[in-house]
Parts: sequence; C-alpha cells; structure tokens
Amino acid sequence: MSPTDHGDPGDAPTVPPPLTPVADDRRPSPAEEARTLAAGTNVATLASLTGDGEPWASFVTYGVLPDGAPVLCVSRMAEHGRNLADDPRASVAIVQPDPPGDPLASARVTLAGAVERPAGDELAAAREAHLAAVPAANVYIDFTDFSLWVLRVQRVRWVGGYGRMDSADAASYAAARPDPVKPGAAYAVQHLNEDHADALLVMAQQLGGFPDATEASCTGADRYGLDLRVVTPRGYAVTRAGYAEPLDDARGLRAATVELTHRARALAG
Repeated sequence: MSPTDHGDPGDAPTVPPPLTPVADDRRPSPAEEARTLAAGTNVATLASLTGDGEPWASFVTYGVLPDGAPVLCVSRMAEHGRNLADDPRASVAIVQPDPPGDPLASARVTLAGAVERPAGDELAAAREAHLAAVPAANVYIDFTDFSLWVLRVQRVRWVGGYGRMDSADAASYAAARPDPVKPGAAYAVQHLNEDHADALLVMAQQLGGFPDATEASCTGADRYGLDLRVVTPRGYAVTRAGYAEPLDDARGLRAATVELTHRARALAG
C-alpha cells in the first residue's frame, strides 16, 4: 500500500460522484482559506524550539498585520518567550472557531516561518493589530517582560476537513484577502436549511451535478458560492453551487442565493 493511500476501505461507504457536470465549482484558494482562518479568531497553538532543540507547543493569542502575518505578544518569563528569543523558527496552528462535531472535520491552517521583533512604523502597526484582536492585552502589552513578535510566514498548509487540503506559498498568502462572506454566514446557512430546503435541493439537482439528489442542505457559504451536502440513492456526497459573480461583501449573499434559486428552477423547467 502506498504511504499516501488509505488502502481498500472494505465495506465502508464510498462517496458517489456527480452524474452531470457541476455548473460552477469555484471556491476560495488555499491562500484565501488560510487568510480567512487567520482573520477569524485570535487564538492559536505556537510551536517553538527549546534551547535543547526540543519542540514546545503552547497556547497563544495573536493579531494579524495587513499581509496576514501573525503578531504575538509573549513574556520572556514564559518558556515560549525565551524560546523565540533564542531561536526564531516557529509555527502557529489555527483551528476554525466553531468546529463541527467531528474535530477532524474542522478547518485549520499551519503557518510556519521565523519570528522577528518589529521596529519603527511596523512596531506601532503590530501593537495596534494585536490590541485590535486581543483587547485584554492592553493590561500587559507594555510590561517590560512582554515583547511583540511578527511571524514572517514562509510556508502555509491548509486543511479544510476530510479530503480537502493544500499548500500555499508565502507570496500567495500575503496577497490573498480574507473571505468577506464566510465568517458571518452562519445565520444565512441556518435560514437556508430551515426555510429553503426545496431551493437547495433544486440547486443540487440542476447546478451541483446530482439530478438524483433526494435531499440537500447547506454546510457553508463564501464569496464564490454555497457548499451543499446531498443525499442520493447512491449515498451521501458534497458539491457546490456557484454564484453568478463573486461577492465583495456579505450584503450580497441574499441576492446571490435568490439568483441561484431562479437559475436552478429555470433549468428544471
């Protein structure tokens, strides 16, 4: 068995493929997904190296600069603070703030690189970014034992749950912007599932490639479209329903989903 192959699942269920082409399966790039996750919370696990070269994981808070670089504020009284001062190599692991029931289905990202002490104008920007994300830090940010560190991201690894993962380079990560829809889409997703299940089903049948779908629910929304989970006689599957145009902000979500519904129903006759 290949080390990258799960092997024969035996009698485990398989995911049925689409029966017709998916009309528009655009979705955020790995860099966009990573930037959205980094912007969506203020807590992470920091991995640093001890003086003996041993790995050390610790809980930290952070803010982000405009290029997505995490800004940490740590004390040299803490082991991770001394580690960063001795060896700048570090990474942070960030997990989506509202994980599903299965933790391994959570979206997460690892940002790896080296930390630097900001100086000059960047020091003021880093301080502002950290306080904007962690207001409670105003109590200790100016203590003499605390220091600000900026993680210069060199490597990005994003995981979107089972079967969805990819890497991004530093330049792509810095150039991407957080998704303007996904962080605030929970209410819209709930509303679609509770009040518009019929519309979601016709989207899955006509736009999502599953004409044999008997049920459909929305599991997420972003600037490019909706994630759908479908039930078919062949089993469960996931698919996409893409908007006519990407959204610049969350205010366009309602109109975009209405347009999707009209388009799908027109195809259904």
